[in-house]
Amino acid sequence: MRDQTFTDDFRTQFDLLLRLRRDVRRFRDEAVDEAVLTRCLDAFRLAPSVGLSEPWRVVRVESTAAREAALKNFQAANAQALQGYSGDNARLYSQLKLTGMQEAPVQLAVFCDDSTDKGRGLGAGSMPEMRRYSVVSAVTLFWLALRAEGMGLGWVSILDPEQMARDLNVSDSWRLIGYFCVGWPEEHSETPELQQSGWEFRDNNLLVEVR
Repeated sequence: MRDQTFTDDFRTQFDLLLRLRRDVRRFRDEAVDEAVLTRCLDAFRLAPSVGLSEPWRVVRVESTAAREAALKNFQAANAQALQGYSGDNARLYSQLKLTGMQEAPVQLAVFCDDSTDKGRGLGAGSMPEMRRYSVVSAVTLFWLALRAEGMGLGWVSILDPEQMARDLNVSDSWRLIGYFCVGWPEEHSETPELQQSGWEFRDNNLLVEVR
């Protein structure tokens, strides 16, 4: 295959895709086409992974019981997190919408299989966490693929990961990377919702140290 040089127009569109990638918490009441979802999930197959281990394990959370357990997990963790704030921070935190679990039509729990033999341990001997970083890389490609289709993804991290693993009855060697809500966003914006709410502001300065 010849080296591919992309056009200026492509690079402009790619930059826009990166800018419009948001952590979505507000979804429209609209089903997701299965063919489109499958096409986006295929992005996992293109992701880099340490030793070509491909340690990602994706669980589609469909049943009412499983979704209720996941939501209950979030609610308990969220209440505990709120207790760690006081004053204005507590007020701001209580006003944040931190999950779309009650609206998102598609919900996925993504795990890392820490015990996989695939890749034969290459690159993970001294840094076993590289397998989990690999899963995060795959999630990022999935995230961008969804956005390119006009959909959004919300990453729910306020959870008890061990309880989630028990509720979904997964292998003991799987470690939760994140719980993901997928669907059609209510709106698209270049500004993160946490910035819109005044919780935090993006620092556009990139610190590069040369030593």
